[in-house]
Amino acid sequence: MSEEAYVNKHIEDKIATIEFFHPAHNSLPGNILAQLTDTITEMGQNKEVLVIVLKSGGDRTFCAGASFTELINIQDEVVGEKFFMGFANVINAMRKCPKFIIGRIQGKTVGGGVGLASAMDYCMATKFASIKLSELNLGIGPFVVGPAVQRKLGASGMSQIAIDANSFYSPEWAMQKGLYANVYDNTEELDEGIAALAKNLCGYNPEAVKEMKQMFWRGTEDWDQLLNERAKISGRLVLSSFTKEKLKKFK
Repeated sequence: MSEEAYVNKHIEDKIATIEFFHPAHNSLPGNILAQLTDTITEMGQNKEVLVIVLKSGGDRTFCAGASFTELINIQDEVVGEKFFMGFANVINAMRKCPKFIIGRIQGKTVGGGVGLASAMDYCMATKFASIKLSELNLGIGPFVVGPAVQRKLGASGMSQIAIDANSFYSPEWAMQKGLYANVYDNTEELDEGIAALAKNLCGYNPEAVKEMKQMFWRGTEDWDQLLNERAKISGRLVLSSFTKEKLKKFK
């Protein structure tokens, strides 16, 4: 596995696979978020693509969330808002994409990674794919990803993991709450399940899929504005003395 961060895309049999990787446990700096946004939008507009699979590289962690390196270096609210808008842009790109996006969650996912998983249309995972919303530990909060997480887990599930920011919640819990559709024993079974689903989805009417996607996401039409407002909150809080002290521990 290369130690260079990347976002790759591959199209085969009308299935587009988008894979991102970062050597720091698949954390998400601004450039990776921007590439994900552009690639998801591009694949959504590609007439040769009927289904999208979103995955990360490596075997252990699906996504560690926001890049601590970039969080530490934020010095003003404008830069902070821009960084958190990176997550907003990815979520909105997934929301607006006219094709179903299948999520492949092979391992633990934290913070913004839970937001990505929540924005998938259909998420499949392994028994190692526990989740945690750790933002409150840093003095911020899951403001940008919150709407996507709450849409999938409900207000009760969202508030539970957001308040209990120290704990990982099991894949079984995530499946009971509706985040995961299936939980497999290993990545081989996970990949087989994803391949079978993606192949089946390719046999459906693209126009029906587009209309269904709009139906599923009804009520989120204000998210362009809402997530921007949430990014401003996070951009302000990341500059607080509380958060600055917390982030010093990660230098």
